[in-house]
Amino acid sequence: MKVLTDLFESFGVDWPKFIAQTILFLIVYLILRRFAFASVISILEERRRRIEESQLNAEKIKQQLIEAELRYEEIIRKANHNAKKMIDEAHAAAEAFLTKETQHAIKDAENIIARAKEVTLLERQHMIDDVKNEMLDLVLQTTSKVVGKMITPEDQQRLTQETTAALAA
Repeated sequence: MKVLTDLFESFGVDWPKFIAQTILFLIVYLILRRFAFASVISILEERRRRIEESQLNAEKIKQQLIEAELRYEEIIRKANHNAKKMIDEAHAAAEAFLTKETQHAIKDAENIIARAKEVTLLERQHMIDDVKNEMLDLVLQTTSKVVGKMITPEDQQRLTQETTAALAA
């Protein structure tokens, strides 16, 4: 014990002051522990809990972001697929419409050609009939001048038949 006492004395420790300082230290420690440390520890504990919650929330947000990106990519993929499908359908509809209109135009053209042929045939027949009638008139006039008499209706009928037969051949 003498060694300890000598050691404390060599460091300049005065025992009554040391004991008083130790008691004061313990009193201050107990007061701080009762009033200050408890609130500081609870504040630190609350802060630690918030940090943990923030980290958990950050992980949740990170996972939600990944899921949102996957949903976004899926939506974009579906939208692209639907757009391509709509474009293909539009092309098919346009092609069908074009084919239908082309067929309609061909049919109209064929009808116009058929009508034109009918009109041409009717006009040709009309022209042939006109030429025949003029030829008959000319034949009758020529025959009556050559014969020098008036042609009777029976003669006119016979000449008309003969001329028509000759023109038809």
